[in-house]
Amino acid sequence: MVGAGALLAGASLLVAAVAASAPGAASSTAAGGSSDARTRPATFLALGDSYTIGQGVTPEERWPERLVASLAARGMAVAPPRVIARTGWTTADLERALAPERPAGPFDLVSLMIGVNDQFQGRTLDSYARGFGALLAQAVTLAGGEPRRVLVLSIPDYGVTPFARRVGLDAREVAAEVDRFNAAAALATQRAGAHWIDVTPASRRAAADVELLARDGLHPSGKLHAQWAALVLPVAVEALTADKR
Repeated sequence: MVGAGALLAGASLLVAAVAASAPGAASSTAAGGSSDARTRPATFLALGDSYTIGQGVTPEERWPERLVASLAARGMAVAPPRVIARTGWTTADLERALAPERPAGPFDLVSLMIGVNDQFQGRTLDSYARGFGALLAQAVTLAGGEPRRVLVLSIPDYGVTPFARRVGLDAREVAAEVDRFNAAAALATQRAGAHWIDVTPASRRAAADVELLARDGLHPSGKLHAQWAALVLPVAVEALTADKR
């Protein structure tokens, strides 16, 4: 297991590595659609950290916006996503941010992608599981109490990146810890009746394809965001059409 001291020492390096690299470093709160349930575009709330805010890419390149564009190409109107995410956020940070942000649900889709910073900063698995569980419950509430409208994306594996090598992390240890965190989140997601989307294998392909990484050598490029959006797309279609069957 990666030592907590080494991870905490590296946490400031993570912030330094991303601070100057991206147009999407701050939190984003683009709002959603109209009130007519029959004609309005569907609404989409995306919750997370740097992987959702799109550190290192433009807003148009990040996976939530790509997902909306892909749904539109299928004739499914979805308003621009409301994104509540920030680089460096842990589960606790995201939970604290939700109260002042006051996202006005219910949303037709709610995504949750959180946990890499809990792992990176040396939080215990139990601590992460509790924080994730609380956020998942809030996501279901924001989806109008409909867990089938909640899309949970797995934690990507940053251990394959040049950044991880620069700060002396062992790729196999990072992979093992990310897998443990993801297993806990997947189990909670399954029990809640929400959708689990495993994007971790796609992130691991960055070990052999540098084009999947942004210029900071840590965060995903637009190319990898596009792959994540493609993985989310069929699940989002299923969630949005469930009531029409």
